[in-house]
Amino acid sequence: MSTTTIRLDDDLKERISAAADLAGKTAHAFIVDAIARTVEQVEAEEELHRIAEKRWAKLLATGNSVPWDDAKKYLAARGRGEKPVKPTARKLEH
Repeated sequence: MSTTTIRLDDDLKERISAAADLAGKTAHAFIVDAIARTVEQVEAEEELHRIAEKRWAKLLATGNSVPWDDAKKYLAARGRGEKPVKPTARKLEH
């Protein structure tokens, strides 16, 4: 395990200490957890963007998409706990 030094202004250092106390952690553990959560968030966002780019490229290549009304009905049914049939993609109309 390596060591990294960060410089914190006094106000932030006090806030971290207070928040760590509230969380029942040391300031060190609090900071490490905060960094880990931030890294996980950035990684998740990057994965979401990768998936979105892949799907956008497929849409542009095929011209197939699920109409919003069909998608909305499907999602609403899923939200109610139902198991609806997935809507079928079809060519976009211009």
